[in-house]
Amino acid sequence: MRREPPLVVKATSRSAAPSRPAKKIERRSNRPIVVDPFRAIVFPNRVREQRRNATMPKLLQLAAKLPHIPYVRLSKIERGEVVAKASEIIAIASALGTGPDDLLIDIGDAGFDIADWAAGLQDWEAVDPEEDRFAVMLAAALRALRDRDGALSIAVLERDFGIAPVILSRLENAQKPLLRWNRQTLEALYRLFGVADAAALRTHIIRLHENGALDSYLGLIANPDHRIEKSLARIAALRRDLREGKPDRIPSKTPQPARIKPFAAPSESASSPAPEPAILADEMVTVRLVPVFGAPLVDGLIARIPTGEMVEAPRKAGPDAYGLRVCRATLGPGLPARTVVVVDPGRLPASGGIVAITEDEGLRLLMVTCDRNGCMTGYSQNPDLEIAMDGLPPSAVGTVIAAIYE
Repeated sequence: MRREPPLVVKATSRSAAPSRPAKKIERRSNRPIVVDPFRAIVFPNRVREQRRNATMPKLLQLAAKLPHIPYVRLSKIERGEVVAKASEIIAIASALGTGPDDLLIDIGDAGFDIADWAAGLQDWEAVDPEEDRFAVMLAAALRALRDRDGALSIAVLERDFGIAPVILSRLENAQKPLLRWNRQTLEALYRLFGVADAAALRTHIIRLHENGALDSYLGLIANPDHRIEKSLARIAALRRDLREGKPDRIPSKTPQPARIKPFAAPSESASSPAPEPAILADEMVTVRLVPVFGAPLVDGLIARIPTGEMVEAPRKAGPDAYGLRVCRATLGPGLPARTVVVVDPGRLPASGGIVAITEDEGLRLLMVTCDRNGCMTGYSQNPDLEIAMDGLPPSAVGTVIAAIYE
C-alpha cells in the first residue's frame, strides 16, 4: 500500500513578523476500511421467490396464514435481516405448499451472488461508498468512546441523550449513513462527541481514524468475510435442526409476563356465600407495564423520547409494545393531545384502525382505510396528509392497540 507523506501545516502571516517553522503532524494510521454494503443481510433465502410462486404478491397474504409469527419478524426473515428458527421455516414452507429445504440457499455456491439477491428487495438500494465508509468510521468511534468512558451505559445514552437501545445497536453496526438518521439522533451524536454540527462531526471522526484510534474496531463492523462466515454457520445449524427433526416449538400464543393474585377482601363471616364459579375460573390477573415515549415535533410528528412514564398494556400486546403520547390532536378531537396510545409493532394494521409509522424525523399517527383493491392508505387531519402504506417497510409500521385518555 502506498504510504502518504505526512501532512505539513505552514503558518502564514500578512504582518512583518517572521513566520513560524513548519509543523509536522504525523499520521499514525491510514488503514483502509473494508465496507460490506450487504452487512444487514445475514440470511439470504427463497421465501420471497416461493411466496410469489405461490401467487401471493403481498407479504400480508402469507402473514395471514402464519398468526404465530409476527408480521415484522416475517418481513425480516424474508429480507434476510434475521435468521429464521427451524419451526418458523417449517411453518412458512407449509403455508407456501413447499418443503423447508426449498426455502434455504447455499450461499457458498459459486453461482450465488448476493447483489443479485438484494436487487429483488423492494426498498433496498446501494449506499454511496464514501457515506458507507464514514458510517463504519462513526460506528467504530462510538464503540471506542463507550469503551473509554464506562459511564456511557445503554441506560445513560437513552436517558441523557435520547438514543434508544435499538438505535444505538444500529449506529454501532453502521446500518445507515449519517444523513439518513433523523434530526434527534444527529443532535444526540453532536452532543455525545462534543461537536456543533455534521461537518464538525465528520472532521472529528476522520481525525480519529487518521490517528489510529479506530483501528482495533474497524474490522469488527463491516467485514464481508465475517458476514459470510456467520451466515454459513447459521444456515448449516438450521439445516441440521431440520434434518434431526428437533425444531424449536412455536408457542401457541405470545408469552405473557408473570401473573399476580388480585387483592381479596376477607369475608364477613364463615357463612358468607362462596364466590361465583365464573370468578373461580380465572382468579389470576395479568399486569404488564410498558414505557411511554413522546415529545412534540413540527408537522405533527412525535419524537421517540422517553417520558419516564409507564402504562398498562393489553394482555395480548406483543413483546415490543410501547406507549406513545399523542402530543397533538393530529387525528381530530377523538384522540386528544394528552392521550397515550399503546403501539404494537408486531400487530398487522387493519382498515378502520390507527397506526404509528416511522419517518426520518420521528413517528406519525395515521388513520387507516382500505380501498376496493385492498390497498391501504393512512390519513392525518392536521396536517392534512394522505400516505400510501403498501410501500412502507413493515418495520416502519406499528398498530395502535389501545388508548388511555387523561
